[in-house]
Amino acid sequence: MTKILILGASGQIARHLVDLLAERADSAMTLFLRNARKLGRGAPGNARIVEGDVLDAARLKQAMAGQDVVYANLAGDVDIQAAGIIASMEEAGVRKLIFCASIGIYDEVPGKFGEWNRREIGAYLPPYRKAADLIEASGLDYAILRPAWLTDADEIDFEITERTEPFKGTEVSRKSVAAVVADLAGAAGPLGNRNIGISKPNTDGAKPAFM
Repeated sequence: MTKILILGASGQIARHLVDLLAERADSAMTLFLRNARKLGRGAPGNARIVEGDVLDAARLKQAMAGQDVVYANLAGDVDIQAAGIIASMEEAGVRKLIFCASIGIYDEVPGKFGEWNRREIGAYLPPYRKAADLIEASGLDYAILRPAWLTDADEIDFEITERTEPFKGTEVSRKSVAAVVADLAGAAGPLGNRNIGISKPNTDGAKPAFM
């Protein structure tokens, strides 16, 4: 049985993850969010809901107890939040962290799409880069995710690039990112300190098709 703590459980990727893990008898979820009403539904049978703020160290540490994996897909001051998550995990003795960062934090996106991406979101990337740096220096067993521009397509279709490789594609579905998280969380053995880009195959271009 894998116990996974989902931080920001009302988020769009997190909702897909909850649906995917609800079908897995070998998974138990703790859904951590500020307001349970934002879920818009009840928790599945293999999940419990905990209301709290990631920046509330005591509440977060309490939710960490007994977990095998933490998944975080947050917004705002993600570097400050990452620091708090790392500290709580260390205190609780939890080792595995899956953290959703952002495309472009290493200026790894080539060509016209890379230029467009920098213009569109470059100003928002520094906290995500700092969060990734903190995680990599933490000593935790981590997987940092850098998804392409997100769509609501009802599909699971993705390819992965490593940190040392140029980013491929321009877009990917939220459901695909959730599938990556589910696979990572449920796999035996360590996460392996991976830092991966996620995109839909054959979506190369100067910008996402929906823009």
